[in-house]
Amino acid sequence: MTELRAETPNQTQPTTHNNTSLAAPFALTPDTPRIYVACLAAYNNGHLHGAWIDVEDEESIQDAVCGILKTSPIPNAEEWAIHDYENFDGVTINEYDSFARVVEIAEFIGNCSGFGGKLLENYGGDIEDAESALERYNGEYESLADFAEELTESTTKIPKTLKYYIDYKSMARDMEMNGDVFTIETGYKEIHVFWNN
Repeated sequence: MTELRAETPNQTQPTTHNNTSLAAPFALTPDTPRIYVACLAAYNNGHLHGAWIDVEDEESIQDAVCGILKTSPIPNAEEWAIHDYENFDGVTINEYDSFARVVEIAEFIGNCSGFGGKLLENYGGDIEDAESALERYNGEYESLADFAEELTESTTKIPKTLKYYIDYKSMARDMEMNGDVFTIETGYKEIHVFWNN
């Protein structure tokens, strides 16, 4: 079970974990997505009362929130809100997103090797569409031209005399402009290529 830390949302100290907790669906690291959940009764009465919670699974988040509400300076507190979040790869977490959605986003990002947030953004946050795009993922390349070259050479026998006359940059540009592929750039010479259909 996640140990709670009474912190303000702008503090980024990592939470600690009890060694007897059940295994999480993905390994916890300093980059594990987490949310700051605040007690609304306390907040509305001028108190900052909440905690950072590592996003492991719905049950552990709900247990942590119950702990926050039980220890509220306002008796019988029942309402909460997500006031901050971190390590969600640029994806926006809304104040009243369900814990199921928060966990789903965290798991998706964790499964996508650094491009999950941008892929979700490309699909307006729709996880089903983003997961569908993963089925059409071609890999990471230094450039789209490198993808065009690999694709051409793996599907066509090119005579040696013509090999150096093929303009892969133009081919790549046409593939993108025609809507055959789309790309997500995650850094210098880090292009993730997806088929559109």
